[in-house]
Amino acid sequence: MIKLVKNNPFLLKPAAKNYIWGGTRLNDEFCKKINMDKVAETWECSTHKDGNSIVFGGYYNGMRLTDVLKKHPEFMGKNIYNKLGELPVLIKIIDAQSDLSIQVHPDDEYAKNKENGSLGKDEMWYILDCEQNSSIVYGFYNDVKKDELENSISNGTIEKYLQRVYVNKGDIFYIPAGCVHAIGRGNLIVEIQENSNITYRLYDYNRIDANGRKRKLNIQKALEVINLSETALPRQHLSVIQFRNGYATELLCKCRYFEVQRILLNTERCRKMASINSIIESFQVLLCIDGCGVMFGCDNFSLSFFKGDCIFIPADCGEFRIHGKGELLKVRC
Repeated sequence: MIKLVKNNPFLLKPAAKNYIWGGTRLNDEFCKKINMDKVAETWECSTHKDGNSIVFGGYYNGMRLTDVLKKHPEFMGKNIYNKLGELPVLIKIIDAQSDLSIQVHPDDEYAKNKENGSLGKDEMWYILDCEQNSSIVYGFYNDVKKDELENSISNGTIEKYLQRVYVNKGDIFYIPAGCVHAIGRGNLIVEIQENSNITYRLYDYNRIDANGRKRKLNIQKALEVINLSETALPRQHLSVIQFRNGYATELLCKCRYFEVQRILLNTERCRKMASINSIIESFQVLLCIDGCGVMFGCDNFSLSFFKGDCIFIPADCGEFRIHGKGELLKVRC
């Protein structure tokens, strides 16, 4: 019989959003089993009030992640320890069947002062998959004056100022607060971001929602936080892969809010399983984006995971081992 230990890793069930631009890939390809015709986003690891992850299986089965962390703030780690049960990050998978709105996010200072103490929103995108000629909007081609931008929103010509970047599977983009941006149709993306749900829409293609109304724009606030300067074309980082026994790692992004690594797991021909140590400074999250495997720990602990599964690893849970073949993203703070 498996002993249920309080600080063992556990699976998370995501909150889901059915925005009008969503598709079906999260159910079809990631087996999310969400009862929606279209699923735009799954909030895989979230303690945000607008969508909380739920523990699936194990000692805390059925509890909100927020409530688990309120009960055990030490699970977050020394860098994050707080009694509010709130993580500093939010991890999503996004299926863009249609274009997302042209938008911008505030920084921490603006959000704290104008949005009831909320965090701002820096974010990172990892392109899981994309259709041919899929693109994103990333900043402006040239410097833009505020009145010019405001007039272009009114007359529907804002797109002439926007820098459109064609994307490939595996591309990485860091989107700082203040950078105008949009995810284009045909993209399947993992988004790692600050724990915030503050978005200011500038333009939404005059779309009508399910209630027959145009979606709300936030033009004045957007103009207060937007960076109007020419934006440097984003460049993809040079891939540096470190090989270990049974797996390899690649650093994708490291900023003041989070660190993201890609893990390539392949222990099929290894007698020794991949060994990954827990840390006391921060929790870790593993998001399986391909393949499957099994995680092992002390007291006969084991946890099977498959493509689309999200695992929360409490800080200082001890060493754990993984066997399988797949690809995972590891997030820590």
